[in-house]
Amino acid sequence: MTARPPLVLTVAGSDSGGGAGIQADLKTMLALGVHGMSVLTAVTAQNSRGVQGVWELPAEAVRGQYRAVVDDIGVQAVKTGMLATATLVETVSDLLADTAAPVVVDPVGVSKHGDPLLAESALGSVRRRLLPRATVATPNLDEVAQLTGVHVVHESDMRTAAEAVLSYGPEWVLIKGGHLPTGDEAVDLLTDGSDEHWLRAPRHDNRHTHGTGCTLASAVASGLAKGLTVPEAVRRAKEYVTGAIGAGFALGSGIGPVDHGWRSRT
Repeated sequence: MTARPPLVLTVAGSDSGGGAGIQADLKTMLALGVHGMSVLTAVTAQNSRGVQGVWELPAEAVRGQYRAVVDDIGVQAVKTGMLATATLVETVSDLLADTAAPVVVDPVGVSKHGDPLLAESALGSVRRRLLPRATVATPNLDEVAQLTGVHVVHESDMRTAAEAVLSYGPEWVLIKGGHLPTGDEAVDLLTDGSDEHWLRAPRHDNRHTHGTGCTLASAVASGLAKGLTVPEAVRRAKEYVTGAIGAGFALGSGIGPVDHGWRSRT
């Protein structure tokens, strides 16, 4: 009998275009050798040009999916993505409180195209209820500003951003510097407030980067499910997503996705 792979659960929204959300999470998990499971929080009508519609699921449906998976199958890491509303943020936070597994929180606020994916009224619940559950929080610079009011303009500002996010209670924070406007490198900062890791990779000249954040967070969760330390899981996730960005491809008439299967095609 084949040995069972590590188990990772994603709690996130659906991207009908297949580049981000639940679809990106499950593709990443498959590529990295873990068994992906899912709790759907919302359905989006989405393509390469943006988000045309969002429909949140009732809290009861989210709770039912989560309990069905965790109570029967179990889980070795959880990743959260688009939670949309305060009710869903609070529902998922309560579920995570009873789950003995590392949690990667990707505090999704807006889509790659600038479409809002988190209600303004939910920000307080993310700060007070969700971030304290996180083993690792993975905000990009826009999400840092949304959550903390800290605007990162220079690489040196990332330390201040990390301190601001850590004040809400996650064990570690990964500040993603991909949106910094200058430099030939994509620079991220991982820290728990004392141990500090700067991760650098070449910045690819490729506009097809849809799903980058979902992919990175899912890769980190996959590493944690395998028993890696947080710094090693993040280092390997950064390596994987850098390759996926470099191989990103055109899709439709807008911004295409990163290539989750790049390793199998190189």
